[in-house]
Amino acid sequence: MKRLRSFSRGLSLRALAIPLLVAAFVSLIGCVSPTGSDPVRQGVPKKPLSSVQPADGPLQETAPPEMSKAPAFPPVDYESAWPEQTVLSDQGYPVNNCVPEELRTHAVTLKTSDGKYLSSLVLGSGSDGVLLAHEQGYSICSFLDLGKELAEQGYLVVLPEYRAHGASQQSDNTESIELDAEAALKELERQGAERVFLAGASCGGTTAIFSGVRQPLPIQGLLILSSPAQCGPRLDAIPSVKEIKAPSLFVASPGDMLGEIEEQVRQLYEASEADQKELIIDESGFHGTDMYKRGEDGDKLRTRIMDFITAAFL
Repeated sequence: MKRLRSFSRGLSLRALAIPLLVAAFVSLIGCVSPTGSDPVRQGVPKKPLSSVQPADGPLQETAPPEMSKAPAFPPVDYESAWPEQTVLSDQGYPVNNCVPEELRTHAVTLKTSDGKYLSSLVLGSGSDGVLLAHEQGYSICSFLDLGKELAEQGYLVVLPEYRAHGASQQSDNTESIELDAEAALKELERQGAERVFLAGASCGGTTAIFSGVRQPLPIQGLLILSSPAQCGPRLDAIPSVKEIKAPSLFVASPGDMLGEIEEQVRQLYEASEADQKELIIDESGFHGTDMYKRGEDGDKLRTRIMDFITAAFL
């Protein structure tokens, strides 16, 4: 029996293999691609340009890769939700200690419209932005593996840690988490994203839908992992998912919460009016990102997810 069952309407995810275009030699005025890390959109990273020694001339230096913008504001002193798991980056930003030391330099603090501070990571750069929103009860590291890989392929990725979680601010108001997704999407735009892919697990996916349709950037695609149609008494993603026409992938496991999550994800899938949409039923029984991290066929599911995200930007 296959572990992954797929139901789709018009979805074609093909990784197109095309040769990597070689950049022209850099002139003295530095006419190069805006960033040395722009990806080839078939999912293969473009290697940064290096210094080139022409056969008949002196060494020519290429421009350095474009970096993400500086944080919007300096570090803020606040009470973190999980102080025993909170450390400070070299720049003084609170960050979950699950984040490897080499990535802590990418930590920033975002401020929501209701005044809450969120520990977040900004990885990569460029005009193609990806929001990765974690499950409630999980942490910023839930999607960190995907975020790191996407950034290495040349995408701009923002991973917010939701209020009352990890190194983000402690809060009694956990019903306004759509404002956390909103703050992350605004950061993507500030960093230079011109289009965005929405991805979230559990209530993180619900907020990605809800806030995603309320921001100005074109939506390139949607990934939902175990996300309920309604998260809390006031957050209903059904009306919002109807507005997303971009390719959409919905994943759920029948064993998750005694079948309740599968039912909720099916509601989102049925309500979706995307021209290309797919529903994957994963038999692992796990929730959210655990489906690809801990499931028997997790590697296969992870590959499908990565292929889907990169194909959305083609």
